[in-house]
Amino acid sequence: MIPSVLPTYSRAPLSFVKGEGSWLFEADGRRFLDLGAGIAVNALGHAHPKLIEALTTQANALWHVSNLYQIPQQQKLADMLVDLTFADTVFFTNSGTESCELAVKMARKYWYETGVPERVEIITFEGSFHGRSSAGIAAAGSEKMTKGFGPLLPGFKHLPWNDHDALNAAINGQTAAIMIEPVQGEGGIRPLPDQCLKGLRDLCDEHGILLILDEVQCGVGRTGKLFAHEWAGIEPDIMMVAKGIGGGFPLGAVLATENAASGMTAGTHGSTYGGNPLGCAVGCAVLETIAKPDFLSDVSRRAGTLRQSLEGLIAQHPNVFESVRGVGLMLGLKCKAANVDVVNAGYANEVITVPAADNVIRLLPALNITNEDIAEAIKRLCAAAKQIEQTS
Repeated sequence: MIPSVLPTYSRAPLSFVKGEGSWLFEADGRRFLDLGAGIAVNALGHAHPKLIEALTTQANALWHVSNLYQIPQQQKLADMLVDLTFADTVFFTNSGTESCELAVKMARKYWYETGVPERVEIITFEGSFHGRSSAGIAAAGSEKMTKGFGPLLPGFKHLPWNDHDALNAAINGQTAAIMIEPVQGEGGIRPLPDQCLKGLRDLCDEHGILLILDEVQCGVGRTGKLFAHEWAGIEPDIMMVAKGIGGGFPLGAVLATENAASGMTAGTHGSTYGGNPLGCAVGCAVLETIAKPDFLSDVSRRAGTLRQSLEGLIAQHPNVFESVRGVGLMLGLKCKAANVDVVNAGYANEVITVPAADNVIRLLPALNITNEDIAEAIKRLCAAAKQIEQTS
């Protein structure tokens, strides 16, 4: 008999009932050090007092009115994002998947309105992940994502990761945009080198096409900049955001230049819950905290401490771990043991990590994780590695 919750996840036998900072509490009383942060969602950890205050204050005033009316909290958050980024305008969603849907629509509508309707193709890359909607899986194109869900939405051209010749050859009169994650998350924590991101921007400018960045996982302070593309000194035309921007509350956004968004006029897109007062009140509190230069500097400092500690962990357990890669607090441990075995050994030692492609485990802790918690995390990962060594 099928369970009452649709079984699309292979869930670990864990039931968390409370969170505090970088810690999760299981129903049986065990304390788990959380290096997954809900897959880069709980950017300020669990039960952050500023987020609790923002949510409860707004909940006591107004939950929902719909986008048929002005929403002050939404306007405030949009203004903050415009002030802090390349963007001229923002549309709020509930998730990264919804942000992908709008980014695709926006790019194609731009070309339709500028009199070149044949420009519908969006170039994407092997190993990418853009959500699980029809557009998202078609954009990724992998068999794992698309098998059994055909016919797929057309108009996507999939290229190998970091193949410059293939990219140049793929651009033609039908190309509308290039869409890429500055750091692949599901693909195994693969950062795109700064010079390659600069090259993509130059290529888009040369051919007059749009650059769409998917910063759903790598954005909102995760890399030590507010958004990952800032390290390369470039600006996209359209950017997808979600996960960390809500600090645990379902919230996403699409940021765009005035030019790229010019086709999205009244009636071309909508959302029932996107940009609701609750979500935007929390989003404002998140951004007010994370966007501070001192906070972002601390992210980079913590990232350096964690990375150095992970290098030591690899040296101690070379038969379990191979290398560390990533940017900021978006790190991946390439494993020699099966990554799922490492994740499960972590559960046994009360530390949470997240599997990814290329036999990698992801370490995506809260951006305000303490040095003490980093040291404890390494101890528990070391214990997990010893457990694997003893059973192999």
